[in-house]
Amino acid sequence: MNEPMALPRFSVLLVDDDDVAIEGVLRSFRKHGIHCTTVVAMDGVEALDILRGRHDSKRIDGPLIVLLDLNMPRMDGFQFLEELRADARLRGTVVFVLTTSSRDADRNRAYNENVAGYMVKAAVGPQFSLLAGFLEKYATSVRLP
Repeated sequence: MNEPMALPRFSVLLVDDDDVAIEGVLRSFRKHGIHCTTVVAMDGVEALDILRGRHDSKRIDGPLIVLLDLNMPRMDGFQFLEELRADARLRGTVVFVLTTSSRDADRNRAYNENVAGYMVKAAVGPQFSLLAGFLEKYATSVRLP
């Protein structure tokens, strides 16, 4: 008899300053039974501190997926991506943009920074339901760094 395969564990770093969006993503994960550790950063500066192990209280372990908003204070998503890709230890981090911007220029710029995908918040289903299913399938189908 074959034992059922255990689903790989993964972590999500949610980088967003919108409390409503954050709660929607977290609620969607709970509702759909997504088994991952989720850490929230309110901007790119905090996200980099977490990823580099320099944050006072927040820690995250891999394998890891970053969900990144583009429009944030202090350090926006594009500035975060530039710094992330310039860091030899972090440049391979899997990043999906999750934003309100449907502008072609933003999507093209994000893909030029080697994001794994670009999702518009309004298009990922009510209460981020499509996002939850997608992330679980992605994280269990690929080998994350």
